[in-house]
Amino acid sequence: MTHDYTDPAGIEAESMRRITEELARRKIRLPGEEMDVVLRVIHTTADFDFAKTLVFHNEAIARGRAALLHHKAVITDTNMALAGISKPSCRRFGTDARCFMADSGIAARAKALGTTRAYAAMGYAAEHFPDAVYAIGNAPTALFRLAELIRESSLAPALVIAVPVGFVNVVEAKEQILEACDKRTIPVIASLGRKGGSTVCAAIVNALFYGIQDEP
Repeated sequence: MTHDYTDPAGIEAESMRRITEELARRKIRLPGEEMDVVLRVIHTTADFDFAKTLVFHNEAIARGRAALLHHKAVITDTNMALAGISKPSCRRFGTDARCFMADSGIAARAKALGTTRAYAAMGYAAEHFPDAVYAIGNAPTALFRLAELIRESSLAPALVIAVPVGFVNVVEAKEQILEACDKRTIPVIASLGRKGGSTVCAAIVNALFYGIQDEP
């Protein structure tokens, strides 16, 4: 049976209903706050693997939402992730969402250091936004740099979202950031394995925002 949905809100509501129904059929049960994030990611990707591979450490959702309520910046590793973050939510909560990857100064910094722009961008962001929400959906080297800075105790993000996608250094980078964050009880949301991406990254940030808006 098909339905002709033309209202965007109706389409989204029906999508969420179907996702919830399929999760129930698969006997996948998650705590309410985690389910909010997983639903949003599956809605973005149509990939139910994320119900099993997304992990939440150190009260990640509660502390991430608290950071957004306190106007902490969101730093992304791609302009694609930045573009996907809800602009109305940023305005509502006074959130400064930024990506430094395309800045000419970052390119020069990366060249001087002999690193990727993502690595250089995270170093720059850490100097100016040490307590931001760091949302990484593409570059493993961004996570490597964040893990280094966290281990050195020179960076304490409000939350790390670690969901880069790919085949080279992706799993290793996620393992390093989880270890570094857990040693200092820094909240982190990560996708285990090779899956992830900028759209997943933005979906997680938006899920955090939407959860705040849904609260009474």
